Amino acid sequence: MHIRDVKEKDRKTIFAMAEDFYSPDTGATLRGMNRENMSRTFSLCLKENPYARMLIMEEGEQAEGFCLLSFTWSNEVGGLTVLLEELYVRPEARGKGCGRQLLSWLEEEYPEARRFRLEATCQNRGAIALYEKQGYEVLDYIQMVKDR
Repeated sequence: MHIRDVKEKDRKTIFAMAEDFYSPDTGATLRGMNRENMSRTFSLCLKENPYARMLIMEEGEQAEGFCLLSFTWSNEVGGLTVLLEELYVRPEARGKGCGRQLLSWLEEEYPEARRFRLEATCQNRGAIALYEKQGYEVLDYIQMVKDR
């Protein structure tokens, strides 16, 4: 599997996968996709920036999934935290090691990271099982947000 940064030519493919990721049927998110937000995020990731990075996973010419990352500093662990904001693998590619390969790739890509953090909805049991197999643990915090 090949993992690379997205390019403009990937926009349509990424949006199609994101539509599925945000579908209520997947259980991956609590809200549906906001196309305007997705467009802004994709455009930001096309530029060099310190906030976000979007990756596409490919097998040959076939896009198998994508990942959206953001970055922060954590005093709790004393260093860089890589946040896996979104991780999507096409249904046809699930169970073939794509998610595992991406998680391993991220650890190699960011050796200085002190923490890799992600979210999963309680009903997304398949994703949770994958993350646990890769050494992720439940972080016993209640997350709170204030959207603007």
